[in-house]
Amino acid sequence: MSTLKGKTLFITGASRGIGLAIAKRAARDGANIVIAAKTSAPHPKLPGTIYSAAEEIEKEGGKALPLMVDIRQEEQIHDAVKQAVERFGGIDICVNNASAISLTGTLQTPMKKFDLMFGVNVRGTYATTQACLPELLKAKNPHVLTLSPPLSMKTKWFQGHVAYTMAKYGMSMCVLGMAEEFRENGVAFNALWPRTTIATAAVNMLGGQEMMDASRTPDIMADAAYAILTRDSRACTGNFFIDDEVLREAGVTDFDKYLVKPGTQPLPDFFID
Repeated sequence: MSTLKGKTLFITGASRGIGLAIAKRAARDGANIVIAAKTSAPHPKLPGTIYSAAEEIEKEGGKALPLMVDIRQEEQIHDAVKQAVERFGGIDICVNNASAISLTGTLQTPMKKFDLMFGVNVRGTYATTQACLPELLKAKNPHVLTLSPPLSMKTKWFQGHVAYTMAKYGMSMCVLGMAEEFRENGVAFNALWPRTTIATAAVNMLGGQEMMDASRTPDIMADAAYAILTRDSRACTGNFFIDDEVLREAGVTDFDKYLVKPGTQPLPDFFID
């Protein structure tokens, strides 16, 4: 595979950030993008809606289907999958990008926040993948790409935010298990994670402009995702990819172009040993 032209991507949380960047990169090939995200009206603190994302995707040359979906609600996911199939004829790629974060300790994490992270990150990833699988099993080069970290049992990745780490690792465990479960069916399951912090709304909320300036742009994740999704699904499954490693393998040597602020040393992300 060398192009995503005519492929249909079902992307959760694609109204902004990394999800939108992945969508726009695929759109440049002429892909169909299902924007499965919650933001249908402008948010006071977050940029973009499913409709503004659709406009950006179509400007890049893709076709967009904006659908308001809360991935904690399985009926909304199934309805979105049905609409995607009616509009585009099937689903070739599922990107589990939607995620909730709270970097809080055990005593500072209300159960409501715990439930949000597990509902979106673990249950949402599982439910979305499950709903897309009947279509993926019929596709020519089916991929599931989950934005989650490599699994590491080092205590330093748990001690400050046990709930968040468990929720993100739950996404990674879906990759680990489903890659083997569907290996013979030819459906690829891979994880992708950034080596450095990425300039998104979440990073801005966590560390403000200072942290944003010491980050890479979402384009690095989009380019890495593209490099994975254009591979042969039968020959590329069960991997926990890091963005710059994928791109080095694809021949990229200039990583300065991804810096938010040229000349800065980007901050390392969580979960990278």
